[in-house]
Amino acid sequence: MVILDTAGRLHIDETLMQELKAIRNRVTPTEILLVADAMTGQDAVTVAETFNSELGIDGVILTKMDGDARGGAAISIKSVTDKPIKFISTGEKIAPLEPFHPERMASRILGMGDVLSLIEKAEAAISREKAVELQQKMREETFSLNDFLEQMKQVRSMGPLDQLLSLIPGFKQMTGLEDVSAAEGEFKRIEAMINSMTPAERDDHMIINNSRRRRIAKGSGTTVAEINRLLKQFAQTRRMMKAMTKSGGLLPRLARKKRRW
Repeated sequence: MVILDTAGRLHIDETLMQELKAIRNRVTPTEILLVADAMTGQDAVTVAETFNSELGIDGVILTKMDGDARGGAAISIKSVTDKPIKFISTGEKIAPLEPFHPERMASRILGMGDVLSLIEKAEAAISREKAVELQQKMREETFSLNDFLEQMKQVRSMGPLDQLLSLIPGFKQMTGLEDVSAAEGEFKRIEAMINSMTPAERDDHMIINNSRRRRIAKGSGTTVAEINRLLKQFAQTRRMMKAMTKSGGLLPRLARKKRRW
């Protein structure tokens, strides 16, 4: 596969349009895809309409879908060009590029989340073997703070936290959080606290007595109260995860899924 990336522009430029026509006539591409900035609103619709009439595009890729546009441009572009939105992007790298699903976009616009996309991100981040191992640890209650830290890192690798939380239906209504920067900060504090523990303490949190808690708090720049809260939350998380392995949740599904390649 060869992708020919041409010069970008924010508005219609006749000279560059002629250049595009010359490139099209010379290389005869299989597909012509317009990459449109969703944040430009009506301008993106105008550009799409002009490009389609001048070049005959085969589809559209919408970028910056992690902004406030939410998807209105997608509806308008599809209406004026009658061409499919093939991909959307929520970042600068390859990973945030995902196939466009109209029903999922409608769900996001209505604030109803997007559970299917969240599951797909989880399946991409967690291997089948790792899911089986994790499920076993949860069932036997050997899930440690080391495993907890690794899970946090895997969640972070799935994308920006605000994008992940926006995929959870009713998250803002349940938590009252309009801005998830507080949650992002909490992730960093937890990571600092666990990193300040010894390997033995991460393997068995029950050995963390009062003197160890003071040392961990000092090393992580937190307080003993925060260490106590972390350990209490971790114990609750272990109980919840054990229950999840029995109720046919996401991890059992990942453990059972067949390879698709």
